[in-house]
Amino acid sequence: MNLKKRIIARIDIKGPNVVKGINLEGLRVLGNPQYFSEIYYKAGADEIIYHDVVASLYQRKYLLDIISKTSQNCFIPLSVGGGVKNLKDIETILKNGADKVYLNSAAITNPKIIDQASKVFGSSTIGISLEVISNDKQFSLMYNYGREKSSKNLFDWISEAQDRGAGELQVTSINYEGRSEGMDLNLYNKIEKFIKVPMIYHGGVGSKEHILKLINQKKISGIVISSFFHYHEIKKKNYKFSLSDEGNFTFLQDNDFLKQVKTNSIRDVKNFLKRKKVNIRC
Repeated sequence: MNLKKRIIARIDIKGPNVVKGINLEGLRVLGNPQYFSEIYYKAGADEIIYHDVVASLYQRKYLLDIISKTSQNCFIPLSVGGGVKNLKDIETILKNGADKVYLNSAAITNPKIIDQASKVFGSSTIGISLEVISNDKQFSLMYNYGREKSSKNLFDWISEAQDRGAGELQVTSINYEGRSEGMDLNLYNKIEKFIKVPMIYHGGVGSKEHILKLINQKKISGIVISSFFHYHEIKKKNYKFSLSDEGNFTFLQDNDFLKQVKTNSIRDVKNFLKRKKVNIRC
């Protein structure tokens, strides 16, 4: 069966705010998560991923509130990752309205959690997030939002995670993330033969053509996009944001930056892919 490809909006969250950086660093505050999620839902996103970038360091109250409110207003699959440590965390996130949970740090340090979680909640509910840095043709597996390096071999870990029951893989190329210069095709080519479950790719989208280069690959189930969509909404004249005590928000008033950054809407992307005969969800 030829499954339809997904266009997925990823919203990184720190406390109550949407944040975005480059190579998972230099995070800047962009605005309210509900604002973006509702726009993406109405524009035709196939799924929304919330990733809590500092969940392992702070309490989860903000994220759980965001998940609950989003699930009441956006009737598409909602996935959540970041700082999920145990089965109780997974249960809490699902009870607050999420459809799927992505594990990274907890799975790397305790792989048995994949077996346990897939058995209790079902494989389709449990995904593995892979944060990868490429260096001199070597691939390093990272965790804790790219802050720490694992001793695990990337390819061995992909196979192990799937064998233990992971139902999906979300692969982030840290080198390309936030740069809008295209996606890491070399990384995809290296891991393709190890993939046995649906795989979604994140990092580097800066044009509709970038998406087209990867989305038709056999092992790709969907493309995960952040900056390309976020800044499109921020460029609009009716965009409003509340100044926050957290993070760097002043760049949002930098017209030169907003003029230069590459953006597009979900609707335009999906219409483009339809014209190119890509088998996407409507």
